[in-house]
Amino acid sequence: MAASPTAANMLPDALRMTLEAAQSQVNALVLGKAHEVRLAFVALLAGGHLLIEDLPGLGKTTLARAMATTLGLDFQRVQFTSDLLPADVVGVSVFDPQARSFQFHSGPVFAQVLLADEINRAPPRTQSALLEAMAEHQVTVDGTTHMLPDPFFVIATQNPADLAGTYPLPDSQLDRFLLRLALGYPGEAAERDLLAGVDRRDLIAQTLPLLGAADVRAARRAVSEIHASEALITYVQALLARSRKQPGVRVGLSPRAGLALLRAARAYALLLGRSHVLPEDVQALFGVVAAHRLVADAQAGSDASLAKSILHAVPVD
Repeated sequence: MAASPTAANMLPDALRMTLEAAQSQVNALVLGKAHEVRLAFVALLAGGHLLIEDLPGLGKTTLARAMATTLGLDFQRVQFTSDLLPADVVGVSVFDPQARSFQFHSGPVFAQVLLADEINRAPPRTQSALLEAMAEHQVTVDGTTHMLPDPFFVIATQNPADLAGTYPLPDSQLDRFLLRLALGYPGEAAERDLLAGVDRRDLIAQTLPLLGAADVRAARRAVSEIHASEALITYVQALLARSRKQPGVRVGLSPRAGLALLRAARAYALLLGRSHVLPEDVQALFGVVAAHRLVADAQAGSDASLAKSILHAVPVD
């Protein structure tokens, strides 16, 4: 029997090495967050979107800018506020008197990497303007559908501590984010380097891109070829089933959540140089993929603790 191909064989050697260099470059810009940087690459290569929920000043915007610059992708940042309109995100049709027709002027959502900063500060109507874009990679304005660039990657942020004047994301919008993570405070050594070093914005401005849109598309195709065995799919299905009967969970995980978990696990395995998914990959990602999709009872504790309980309750056969 022929040996199964390694992840290195699925990717051209040059692209594999460049992906490793890209992670290293982002790690040099976002200090002390190697695991979180890897998760950001997982979201990108799995074709999903990323929600970063953390306090101000911990590097959320720096991570987004560092990713876009390193990947060589177009970048736009939108500061979500209470008066932001859907047209400010997707664009608007303007009447051209000379052509005697309406001309569409695209909004920032047509960037390849979109940073939706403090997304929960915009009203639901504006938040929903991103829903079609994130789910279908297109927007519809005045009955006309406009395709978004490929790749299209949304990084959204929100501050979990200051909730005054915010509009919590509905479950349908949360489900569009493949991963939700928090950066947290840097370690002592990383914080020292940040305080004593060059401003991150200046470093990012001097950073050269290592990849391009074609490279990202090629890596995504390689992710789709990572093997997930029948036993592993059974394990994922058991996690879904457990979430629907876990005490404290009002609404468990959907089949779409299971597909998201498998896509993320494939990307995670690829970044670790493997051609197949292991249960350890699923376990490493279950919290950041599943927690924000769980609907908990009022007194059930945090969704993160519920996700951990579900993971511990399902054995690996």
